[in-house]
Formats: sequence, structure tokens, C-alpha cells
Amino acid sequence: MVEIAICLAIIGVALVAIIGVLPIGLRTQRDVREETLINQDATVFMEAIRNGAFGLNDLTNYVYAITNYWGSYNPNGTFNKNGVNGYTYSVGNTTPPFPMSPFPINSGTNIIGLLSTPEFTDLSFNPTNNLFSGGYSNHVVAYVRSLSGEADEKPPQDNALIVGGSFAYRILSVNAPVAMDTNMFTLTPFQPNQPPYNAALAASLHELRLTFLWPQLPNGNLGAGRQTFRTMVAGQISQIFTNGQWLYFYQPQAFTNVVSAQ
Repeated sequence: MVEIAICLAIIGVALVAIIGVLPIGLRTQRDVREETLINQDATVFMEAIRNGAFGLNDLTNYVYAITNYWGSYNPNGTFNKNGVNGYTYSVGNTTPPFPMSPFPINSGTNIIGLLSTPEFTDLSFNPTNNLFSGGYSNHVVAYVRSLSGEADEKPPQDNALIVGGSFAYRILSVNAPVAMDTNMFTLTPFQPNQPPYNAALAASLHELRLTFLWPQLPNGNLGAGRQTFRTMVAGQISQIFTNGQWLYFYQPQAFTNVVSAQ
């Protein structure tokens, strides 16, 4: 009996240790799975935005909301006010001075056009390199259900519990102008073409940064997952005004020519 009791005690201690390790293993497996899904989805969004993709209407099954938190600046560069533009599949809500007409994200073109919104736009909503002369700063966030993952979570799945419980995340999309020397706004005998070159470089080269934040929890909060993907995009950003909303698209084959100041 003594031997049996000792054996049971040893087995009990071992089981406690094993049971204590299981949650760690499950959490690690979940984290690895989520990072794999993020890496796969990031490739799709990075390529779609950097190539100025039209179409891709399948994105409407996964991007269920986009929000632009913007701030406006006066012509002298001082802060004026801020606002929020919200877009869903069926309707869009905007705050003046942006157009008031509803703009739904019911096509892949609309989604990519909003995600490509430049970090800075001037008072006429054209992409700009800074806000020295006034304009808008844009903070674009997309709410996305994972494109990858289990097949039973994907369309045409219409069970609200399954869809609502699928892996979701947010994307912070930043389309920033290339950094340039702001002290070189005047010509010098030694660098007669530098200011036009800086302007052309800033107009034809941008940094695209997509920051993924996950998981998106049912209560609206976020988990601890963070990862940023960066790439440089050579080409201009074109703009299209459709249904009361400005959309922006990278044009990798279109560049601004350098004009000689001489």
C-alpha cells in the first residue's frame, strides 16, 4: 500500500506539471497561428495598395468598416479642428468639410481607394508633402476579418455567431511622403537644382506602412498583437472623385519630372 501511495503521489505531481504546461502550449499555438494569418493577409493588402489595384471585390467580404480620423490645419499651418469619417458596406458617415453624401465600401476599388488616402492632403484634397500651407492629416483604420484561416468562417458562411467569432484585426494604413530636407527651399550656387529635385522626389516616392493590431475582440478592444509592414512605392498618387468621395491610388509607372531651375 505504501508503494502504491508513493506512485500515486509521483503521478499526481507529474500530472499537475503537465496540466500547468498545457495552457502555455495552447497560447503559443494560438499566437503562432495568428501571426501566420497576419503575414499572409499583409501580403495581399500591401500588393493591392502599392499597385493601385482596381476590382478585388472579394475584399468586401472581409473589410467590414473603415474609419478616417482627420485633423484640419489653417493656411498658416496652425491646427483648426478634427473629425471622423466612418464607412461600412451599406453607408458612410462624414463630418464637414468633407462631402456629406453616403459612401459605402461595397467594392474593392472603394476599399483600396480609402486605404491609400495620403497621410497629408492640402485644402483641395490633393496629396501634399507637409501642412505648412494648411490641409488635412489623415489617420485611416480598417476593421478586417481575416482573409486566411478556416474555410467554415469564410463566405458564404452567414451564421452570425461563427462570423462574429472569427479572427479579426485592425489595419492602420499610413501613406507618408518621403522624408526630405526642409531647410533647402532656396537655390544655392553649388546646388542649383536641389529644391526641384527634392520636390520631385517627394512627389514620386512614398513610404507605405501597414500596422496590424490583433485580435479585434467582441467588446471592441484589441489584444496585444502588433506588427508593422513597410515598403517604398515609386510613383505618384492619383486621385478620383466619385459619389462625393475622394479616392486615391498609387500609380507605380507615373513619375514627376524634375524641372531645372536654371
